[in-house]
Amino acid sequence: MRRTTTLTRILRRASGAGCLALAVLATPAWAAEITLLTTGAYKPVAAALVPGFERRTGHHVVIRNETAGAVAQAIRDGARADLVVLTPNGFDALIRDGRLSGAPPVPLARVGIGVAVRAGAPVPGIGTVAGFREALLAARAVAMVDPASGGSSGIYLAGLFERLGIGEAMKAKLVLVRGGLAAARLVTGEADMALQQTSELLAVEGARLVGPIPAEVQAFTIYAGMVPAGAEQAEAASALLRDLAGPDAAPVLAAKGMTPPGP
Repeated sequence: MRRTTTLTRILRRASGAGCLALAVLATPAWAAEITLLTTGAYKPVAAALVPGFERRTGHHVVIRNETAGAVAQAIRDGARADLVVLTPNGFDALIRDGRLSGAPPVPLARVGIGVAVRAGAPVPGIGTVAGFREALLAARAVAMVDPASGGSSGIYLAGLFERLGIGEAMKAKLVLVRGGLAAARLVTGEADMALQQTSELLAVEGARLVGPIPAEVQAFTIYAGMVPAGAEQAEAASALLRDLAGPDAAPVLAAKGMTPPGP
């Protein structure tokens, strides 16, 4: 009996050690906290892809988002991030000014500007340039990103209004958003039309995406990711960047109103 009890104890200890070994193998050797600094248009995609990356790797990702101009300015002001998502032009300027260095940015997504109205509201006809122009003039108030905040869609639209000959008429009805989601102003009743990157319009519950602005006046923006030289969590951030640029991102991009960046 004593011999059986001793053998049982040995087996139990061995079994416990084996479970512990399996637990150690299942746990990442190290877990990092990755800071991702991204433009607002790409945030919905990052927010959808990051949880799977975190489950798979054990790393934790902190997402910070701003307009493209504010992201660039934050880096100029000394902000440090492990992974930055920005437009190629934004990266070019920061690299040229010596504010960023490292491996070249990796293209991640492409997105155009869209039109949204409050859910249940009449849908304007925006399929032609003339129809789009008429819809803008008929709107009581139009929400968009303030060009002064550095948002790429706001900067482009301000110039587009001038080219369409409605710059002066639009000034009185614009609801300018300094970063954030223009379509949120539809839900509050501050505006009855919102213009912004499609991915950001889709992110607002209670808003309805009408569609993209006409192809003749459309402006597509490419977003890319870069791990800055000297990033504290460069290895983990590089793994995240590979995930964001990988094939599993395509369906998420489609669901969020974006497309792969193409060749």
